[in-house]
This record gives sequence, C-alpha cells and structure tokens, in this order.
Amino acid sequence: MTTKRQPTTTLWRPTGPEELALVAASGWRAWPPRLPEQPIFYPVLNEDYAIRIARDWNVPASGVGYVTRFEVGTAFLRRYPVQRAGGETILELWVPAEELDEFNRHLAGPIEVVHEFRPA
Repeated sequence: MTTKRQPTTTLWRPTGPEELALVAASGWRAWPPRLPEQPIFYPVLNEDYAIRIARDWNVPASGVGYVTRFEVGTAFLRRYPVQRAGGETILELWVPAEELDEFNRHLAGPIEVVHEFRPA
C-alpha cells in the first residue's frame, strides 16, 4: 500500500546565528519559540525577499545572515492569509507565536540553509 504525499508549499526564513543554532539543536526539524517581544513568526514566500533581509539586515545586526528553506503542508497554511509587507514581492505569513508548535508539526522535512552572507 502506498501513501499519497500531501502537497506542500516552500517557504523561506532569513535568520541570524542565534536562531539558526536553535534550529540546528532541533535536528533541523523545528523553529524555536518566539521571545516575549516577538509575538509573530514571519516566514516569507519568496527567496529573493529572504536574501535581501539576510544580507541587508541580519549581516549588519549579527555579522552573518542565513536564508533557510523549508516545506509546510499547503492545506495547513491556508489558515494564514498572505501579508503584503511592502512591494509586490514582499510577501509573508504571520504565524502567531502561540501557534508555532503546531506550525512546526506541519513541517514536511528538514529546514535547510540555502544561502549564507557575511560582510564584504
């Protein structure tokens, strides 16, 4: 008997070294809980936007910026409307911090680092 794989959606997350270390500690299977001043988890919908954040914000803030890629069940993601946070391609999902554990349970496979940026 074969099982049908549920459709997934690719998301990206720009991140710094502290958050990435916590992802690695999870075995690349979960995003860490948000800090009290971080009520929302913001994955983004396109790689270019994630690259810009990692390169232009994370590098100056922490000396290195990473772009991660991961898959989440498409049906589950329908609960989060796409948020346009600026230009036409600046698209995010806003996941409330209290829903992050459930979000993590819908990850389909590991979180992967696809880009690393350091000061020029």
